[in-house]
Amino acid sequence: MQNTWAAEITRLRSGHVLPPLRTEVDAERSAAMINVNKKCLGLILVSCGILTLALFQPWSNGSSLTINIEPRLESPLNALFEEKLKDGIHDNQHIGFHLKQNVARQLAHNTCVCQADKQTVHIPFSDLLFPRVWAHSVNQAFLESHPDPEGVARRRAQEYSSFQRRSYNPADLPIIAEANSPLQYPTQGVMVRPLKTIIVPGLALKEEKSSDHMVYLRAKLGTFDVAATVEQVSVVGEGTSIIRLSSRLLSNLNRQLQFVTYTNTVFHPKTADTVEYGSGGHQVFFSIKVEHGAVPKLYNSGSHKEYNISALVTIATKTFLRYDKLQDLIHSIRQYYPTVTIVVADDNEHPQPVTGPHIEHYIMPFGKGWFAGRNLAVSQVTTKYVLWVDDDFIFTANTKLENMVDILEKTTLDLVGGAVREVTGYTATYRHIISVEEGGEEGNCLHIRKGYHHLVEGFPNCVVADAVINFFMGRTEKVQQVGFNPRLARAAHLEFFIDALGSLHIGSCSDVIVSHASKIILPWTKKDSQKAYEKYRYTANDEQSLLHKEVFYFRNRFKCMTSN
Repeated sequence: MQNTWAAEITRLRSGHVLPPLRTEVDAERSAAMINVNKKCLGLILVSCGILTLALFQPWSNGSSLTINIEPRLESPLNALFEEKLKDGIHDNQHIGFHLKQNVARQLAHNTCVCQADKQTVHIPFSDLLFPRVWAHSVNQAFLESHPDPEGVARRRAQEYSSFQRRSYNPADLPIIAEANSPLQYPTQGVMVRPLKTIIVPGLALKEEKSSDHMVYLRAKLGTFDVAATVEQVSVVGEGTSIIRLSSRLLSNLNRQLQFVTYTNTVFHPKTADTVEYGSGGHQVFFSIKVEHGAVPKLYNSGSHKEYNISALVTIATKTFLRYDKLQDLIHSIRQYYPTVTIVVADDNEHPQPVTGPHIEHYIMPFGKGWFAGRNLAVSQVTTKYVLWVDDDFIFTANTKLENMVDILEKTTLDLVGGAVREVTGYTATYRHIISVEEGGEEGNCLHIRKGYHHLVEGFPNCVVADAVINFFMGRTEKVQQVGFNPRLARAAHLEFFIDALGSLHIGSCSDVIVSHASKIILPWTKKDSQKAYEKYRYTANDEQSLLHKEVFYFRNRFKCMTSN
């Protein structure tokens, strides 16, 4: 097509437009052809001009135009306001209002639609010059091809309900401060998505009778407006960072305050705007959180009445110079969980094949290290939960992964540890409480104590702690979020839980037990691989010691540690 247009332009410019004139009819036809060709040439030149401008136009993805995108379909705004205003002052419900459509349409209606833009311009390169929004119905595309659409939709709803329960934070609930001063306002729970608009809940003025009533709001990262107007109320500063509302009628002013909107105008993915709210000699401040909502990560583990461990759990481990122990571990797992996927991270100098059904073997650079191997293994997990085990553990009839899954499914815990039974019969859970105390300019203090916080209701063998033993099951995405410091190559464990402090809700259950392979080996029976392992594992040097000190001092900014 481009070659044809180029040839046409070249032909027209060369002067070979018409053949020699022969008759009046030919002349009329030739004149008509000239007019047509001129129009075509004009259209082509205009299109080329627009294309040139488009190619040199500095397109931007962060324009202020993205703030005021209107919904594709009209929404029932009155019903929306009934929902938004249900916590307002009920004495003013009889006062009428007039919607401001340009502001009201910016509010989140909770009725998003999957609709593409229609093509309205039909010229060459229209898709390039005027890019359209495309739409893809994920629900339709997935459910139409799924053998059990109702079942998978039900499981997704259950997973989302569980996600909401786990991510619930009481600090996100709106709380309205009653007018101890004459000002009523929200003290917490107000959140707006970046560059979006909300109604500010709970605003009101409660004062004695006066000839005039006035309030103002001031923001730094956004602007105020009103989604509807109320009779006999003056509004000044609409669409700016300072808005003033006044009226001789207090009830009308309070009705107007129910329609005050806030629009975030300075993009930041997670911040807060401090709003100043005042009237006369009174002044208060409250925060509006500016952040994207959490995107859930849900796992479709199939429809099963009982827990399908193979679909829910992946077992991860790291091996180094202990292939014999690793094979014992795999053999013991297969006795009880023959189809569970096992991920093995391997940083041996001379790797040996680790094969078998449902086994993934990943080779690392030689001696890369303990936590680097954990990172690699956990990064390959696609199931909802990951179980971490050392390569010298052995599964027994008491290693009930179903119990771990059960408590994770029914509580807000993110990670739950089990117990490790030594050959001597001693069973360890390694439960610790971790706290950080502020210490000023020199750094903070890390306090570690043996013990736990409290029992878990409904699970008599389980408690809540901050650190657990090196045999634990966790929500995959939560463990991945914390991660493992890859600089810690030879000895590390507690460091993960220190990094997880404040991020993971951790428990420990003494009724899920894994056995530890015997470490009692007579010196004259040790193999070369065992001697090499002990050399790497237990031989400390100044470099490793300095690294651990640097991690705590610099990375975590501790000035001291205490433990028992």
